[in-house]
Amino acid sequence: MNFITGIRRYIFGFFIKERFKFNYLVVYMSFDFYITKNNKKLRLGYTTGTCAAIATKAACCMLFSQQLVEKIQVVTPKGMTVVSEIKNAEFSETECSCCVIKDGGDDIDATNGMEIYVKVKKVEKGITIDGGKGIGRVTKKGLDQPVGAAAINSVPRKMIVQAVIETREKYCYNGGIDVIVSAPEGEEVAKKTFNSNLGIVGGISIIGSSGIVEPQSIKAMSDAIKVEMRILSEENCERLVITPGNYGEAFLKNMMNLEDIHHIKCANFIGDVLDYAWEFNIKEVLFVGHIGKLIKTAGGIMNTHSSFGDCRMEILSAHTALFSSMPVSRIMEANTVDEGIDILDEYGLKDDVMKSIVKKIEFYLNRRTNKEVTVGAITFSNSHGLLAVGKNGEKLLEEFGGSIDV
Repeated sequence: MNFITGIRRYIFGFFIKERFKFNYLVVYMSFDFYITKNNKKLRLGYTTGTCAAIATKAACCMLFSQQLVEKIQVVTPKGMTVVSEIKNAEFSETECSCCVIKDGGDDIDATNGMEIYVKVKKVEKGITIDGGKGIGRVTKKGLDQPVGAAAINSVPRKMIVQAVIETREKYCYNGGIDVIVSAPEGEEVAKKTFNSNLGIVGGISIIGSSGIVEPQSIKAMSDAIKVEMRILSEENCERLVITPGNYGEAFLKNMMNLEDIHHIKCANFIGDVLDYAWEFNIKEVLFVGHIGKLIKTAGGIMNTHSSFGDCRMEILSAHTALFSSMPVSRIMEANTVDEGIDILDEYGLKDDVMKSIVKKIEFYLNRRTNKEVTVGAITFSNSHGLLAVGKNGEKLLEEFGGSIDV
């Protein structure tokens, strides 16, 4: 190898080394992981549970080493490594506190940007975890933690314990550690969440089953509904009125007398909520929904988000054709179900077609639970009001002590 070749190889090797070093630092310094949904690139984030684990690990390191820690990393249950800067660190020989800023990525997250604090303190033995200011307390059965406990779920608790064990072993500390998690803004931010509905008072929950926040997570939304239904089950609830959203809730308030029956919003997760009803031994479910949403279930579509299927006009046209073929072509060209119903009204077919559709809605809703749960349906529209009440819907409405004021 001549001198020139040697110089070239040295420069090339140095460049490669520095380039990989640079890339490593970029990954180390920021959480740049993405998913693609609906043709959009969305950045992942990390949970309040991951924040608490990072802050715990940093606080323990500072407590045991008596040296400032500026950044630290943890491996989440999902297997992804998260690194965060450590803020507002204070430590003495017996205790240490610091915080981590929650990064929710591109998710719509009420806790995004919050400070999650952890204070650790040396004690004689054991590892204890509790919530401080801004962390909610559990007041109802059926949640991840028992009544009276801080709303710090089991996975974050395991991550916190693991952080303590790792640092304790690293620094050869044999004593115990008390961990207090807090969130100064927690009580105010909790007002933007469903915590009060779930029986969590006084602040936010420290949550996360994977440690990672996936933007627009369908599973997360469905899981929240499941928790709400589990709580009702613990209260021996056997009857539910379920509405997909605000339209159904307004219809219930203005036209039906069912104040004494538990209500739940299911969004698009109609199939999931029926699965949960069966799982939690709820015996009777009355669906009250806008026809634009519920008509999809007449075709067996159990997630009514448009990304899962949209055959509203096809279903409306098929049921119309059972009585007359004349308006079918016009209905197929309609932009909304309400517009299609206007066309049915012109031909005097609205009532017959709506009764046919609600019968099919009840068929598919009951098939989802293998008829283990009695499911009824009532459907309406904003412009036409009450449209149809299914056979089971009539029965359940009477049993629930409700009525429709038309």
